Amino acid sequence: MAPFAFFDEIYKSFDGREVLRGLTLLVREGEALVILGGSGTGKTVALKHMVGLISPDRGRVYVNGKDVTDYSEAEFMPVRKRIGFLFQGGALFDSMSVFENVAFPLREHTKLNEEEITEKVKSKLKLVGLEGVDWMMPDKLSGGMRRRVALARAIILEPEALLYDEPTTGLDPITTKWVSTLMRNIHENLNITSIIVTHNIQSALNVADRIAFLYRGRIKFVGTPEEILNCGDHIVQEFLRS
Repeated sequence: MAPFAFFDEIYKSFDGREVLRGLTLLVREGEALVILGGSGTGKTVALKHMVGLISPDRGRVYVNGKDVTDYSEAEFMPVRKRIGFLFQGGALFDSMSVFENVAFPLREHTKLNEEEITEKVKSKLKLVGLEGVDWMMPDKLSGGMRRRVALARAIILEPEALLYDEPTTGLDPITTKWVSTLMRNIHENLNITSIIVTHNIQSALNVADRIAFLYRGRIKFVGTPEEILNCGDHIVQEFLRS
């Protein structure tokens, strides 16, 4: 399986606090990779390097075989069009309806007419189980519905990869399970690369092909869900029991 992305010895500090301390990680094309770890361990920081929202202090970032470490904003635009990003909490535009939220990337980045936009938006809302809610405003949606609208928006441009930043934070256990199943279904139905940042152990086990455990700014373990459950590292096992 070809590499989709590669983090090569990434270091990143904020206000003198070192968050990433030589993170090295290979993301395989077409896999569902979960970056698992406790809160504040740098999971989201790692994810944002891939789309240029954060630049490393040291190290290199590669996407689709290209070194994007020193890309300008203009150079990153084509990269971002190929990568969907589901922000923590959904980050919907509160002044826009569900339809307008999902349609926004199409209006910004394509020349589709209104009929084509409507067809694509309704198709993606159906894919995430939200038919018939396109008229609703975000403040009328439950937390789980907001995540699904955000997911529909993230896949509307049919990206090669989808990045999830803590997609189940704040959701109840039943909704968390539902969203985890949806992520796995989206991954398989669209045949894309999925990279999921989470501290939710059960969600990680349900979604991942491989799990990378991030600890103190470095990847401490990478393997399948079965392998992480059976690994002998006491720090990994302590986290799994927490």
